[in-house]
Amino acid sequence: MLSVVGIILVFAIIFGVFVAHGGSLEPIIHAAPAETVIILGSAIAAMVAGNSMPVVKATFGGFGKILSGPKFKKQDYLDVMLLVSKIMKILKAEGGVALEAHVEDPSSSAIFAEYPRLLKDHALIHLITDSIRLLVVSSSPPRPDAIEDLMNLSIKTHHHDALVPADNLAMLAGSLPALGIVACVLGVVKTMGSIDQPPAVLGALIGGALVGTFLGVLFAYGVVEPLGNRLKQIVNDEGQIYHVVKQIIVGTLNGHPIPVVIEAARVGISHENQPSFADVFDGLRGK
Repeated sequence: MLSVVGIILVFAIIFGVFVAHGGSLEPIIHAAPAETVIILGSAIAAMVAGNSMPVVKATFGGFGKILSGPKFKKQDYLDVMLLVSKIMKILKAEGGVALEAHVEDPSSSAIFAEYPRLLKDHALIHLITDSIRLLVVSSSPPRPDAIEDLMNLSIKTHHHDALVPADNLAMLAGSLPALGIVACVLGVVKTMGSIDQPPAVLGALIGGALVGTFLGVLFAYGVVEPLGNRLKQIVNDEGQIYHVVKQIIVGTLNGHPIPVVIEAARVGISHENQPSFADVFDGLRGK
């Protein structure tokens, strides 16, 4: 919601100061509907032309993510640390066979069922289960660095896909000033068709044409670019949880002490969502 407040403040400051210094909103109000349709309509159409339908849907869905913020909270980070730690503990104590049913069908697993919120994120669950499955099905234990490479690739692919909507908004922001100029040029063409009109009429037409340039720049740098930047922040924030999973799995496979593995995963989480040392280790002890 903070993004919405920021956008409202942008418009309030720009138009408020304009009016306070004697400006009239009438020419802007008169020209804005048509100019807005031209600018935003053509920008969205160009985005549709340059992307697949899933990407277009994801881009529009990004606005919902901007309003809701990152989906993972402090409790989710604590839960994923406890979940992966339990899995790795079973792997070390009982071997891969004991985990086969859990990784093949996480929705029916008693271990995964303890964390219903995490189960809703398919990318996260697949990262966990696919990595463990490699340990289960391999005839000989794979090297930890091989597992780490595969997890890095999986995380990179997911992160790239998740950033596509933010990249699209950045491209949209870049196109809006140019499309504002297009709208302005059309207004000038219209004005030239009325060159025989009195100065007052020509002034109104020229003013209406310039509204196109104004709106293109305003939408680009006052609305779309900030929203795209916020979406990128959210995606980067959400990506931390996948690195937590990797840290625990790879650290355990490398034979590091569990407290060191857990702490290395914990300190890699942003302070806003970082569980305390006591929360993590009390959870591991079942308190």
